[in-house]
Amino acid sequence: MKKFEISVLDLAPVKQNKTIHDTFNDSLGLAKFAERLGYKRFWLAEHHNMASIASSATSVLIGFIANGTEKIRVGSGGVMLPNHSSLVIAEQFGTLESLFPGRIDLGVGRAPGTDGLTAKALGRNPMIINEQFPRQIKELQQYFSVENADSLVRAIPGEGCDIPIYVLGSSTDSAWLAAEMGLPYAFAGHFAPDMMSHAFNIYRENYSPSEKFPEPYIIACVNGIAAETDEEAKKLTTTLYQAFLNIIRNDRKPYSPPVDDMDDVWNPMEKAHVMKMLRYSFIGSEETIKAQLSSFQEAFQVDELMITAHIYDQEAKLRSYEIIRKAVDSLN
Repeated sequence: MKKFEISVLDLAPVKQNKTIHDTFNDSLGLAKFAERLGYKRFWLAEHHNMASIASSATSVLIGFIANGTEKIRVGSGGVMLPNHSSLVIAEQFGTLESLFPGRIDLGVGRAPGTDGLTAKALGRNPMIINEQFPRQIKELQQYFSVENADSLVRAIPGEGCDIPIYVLGSSTDSAWLAAEMGLPYAFAGHFAPDMMSHAFNIYRENYSPSEKFPEPYIIACVNGIAAETDEEAKKLTTTLYQAFLNIIRNDRKPYSPPVDDMDDVWNPMEKAHVMKMLRYSFIGSEETIKAQLSSFQEAFQVDELMITAHIYDQEAKLRSYEIIRKAVDSLN
């Protein structure tokens, strides 16, 4: 089985009866804890118009997390590039890299990270997204290059910064793009599992080596909820189930505490839908998690697993990442 790194994807989750200030402090606490445990990177995801997620100003939050940590890589998982000007993102991440040299990642995606009406408010043009997204990645590469010093439009800060770009995807489209451009590829298996295997095959089979990335590099994002026992982990997971149920119901309220029985909350059709979306979720005790991770890695041979955890209680969340770290260490 191929050895793999582990990292954290954080959505800056807003919990019932908590403030957004509490959310940001919890995210920083998680980042510091993950750093002590040896997690490779800590990524934040851009979302908008969701009362349950506070990572909309992703670059600002990355700066907060990087300033409160010392060595863990911090970045976006991702910035939804068509929501922004390429120059502005180059300047923002150039500023971050200048503040925290050698620690900043730029993961980019093409989805809006929100609903259609909010996407319109962000200024997106859905008619040109498929051509706009790859063009913007090339613009970022140009702005970050030393050669751009001769251009009439320059990213300062940004120019000459060594900021790795990762292509994010939840279907096969971005797999083709990442392969063609010779960039690392991160797949959103934590909510869109159906095309993951096919996307990985496309990426590996069509990869064009680049100077910075001579070999393909795959990150799989999955849900991970660990506890002392399988039963305790399953109860913690009811917060995750409720969060995805709220997505189905278009109810964007803050995350809910665990419940004793999800059958009191959802109907059979909703349950089937949620469980389909959460196929790649590792839930249980250390031994259970270890077996699940081993099976997954035997099948997919990824370079890195990025773990996201919808856990209501902060201490239980930290403990979950600690248990998963131990499970991975015993496999590697």
